[in-house]
Amino acid sequence: MTISHRSIGTGTHKVLVLHDWFGTSAAWGQFLDHLDPGEFGYAFLDYRGYGDRRDVQGQFTLAEIAADALALADQLGWDTFSLVGHSMGGKAAQRILVEAPRRVRKLVGVAPVPASTYPLQGDAYDLFHGAARNPANRRAILDLVTGNRACDRWLDAMTSRSVAGSRPEAVAAYLTDWTTQDFAAKVAGNTLPVKVFVGEHDLAIDAEAMRTTWLTHYPQAELEVLANSGHYPMYELPVAFATALEAFLRA
Repeated sequence: MTISHRSIGTGTHKVLVLHDWFGTSAAWGQFLDHLDPGEFGYAFLDYRGYGDRRDVQGQFTLAEIAADALALADQLGWDTFSLVGHSMGGKAAQRILVEAPRRVRKLVGVAPVPASTYPLQGDAYDLFHGAARNPANRRAILDLVTGNRACDRWLDAMTSRSVAGSRPEAVAAYLTDWTTQDFAAKVAGNTLPVKVFVGEHDLAIDAEAMRTTWLTHYPQAELEVLANSGHYPMYELPVAFATALEAFLRA
């Protein structure tokens, strides 16, 4: 199976990029304009049920994302590569690391879900599990994770793109998987270079959550709290985020 994807750059440092629960390979905003195409070669994957692969059938699990990502790397002829994963994509990136640890150069988590479970209870459970078929829930989550600071125009556009770019059954299945899967024991102690970015206004994935998960799991992990950002630094501060990301990749 040929796996469609988006590419930026032809540099020798290859980077596989995984999007969030509401996103697609195209949903990275102006951040894409500030990447260095001479030093890096980026490949942006759509998950099954999302974006250009919206009609591709699947089980809609992290394991499936990892398998498709590795198949894409093979398709591109990449023996080794770095991984960048946003939110749910951060957990999927760790699943790739579990499956092929020798192929991963560096790992970057952007407001990333940890390898452990991410329990949802009460109102949060209802809000998230209703998001697959209720656009208002998606909008409320987007508002929450950006610290109730984003304008209506941005929230409406992000919600519309999310609904148009995903199948409800895929959104629902991925949610169940990324909130319940626990493979922290399989990554714990890994000495890979790891960088974690979180926004200071993110009300879902904050610095303290990262200190008790990612920074505990990876002894070499660095944490950077991005000022004036929430869950979506690629939209909220694209120049600063692109600069910080590539500084870590090239270090």
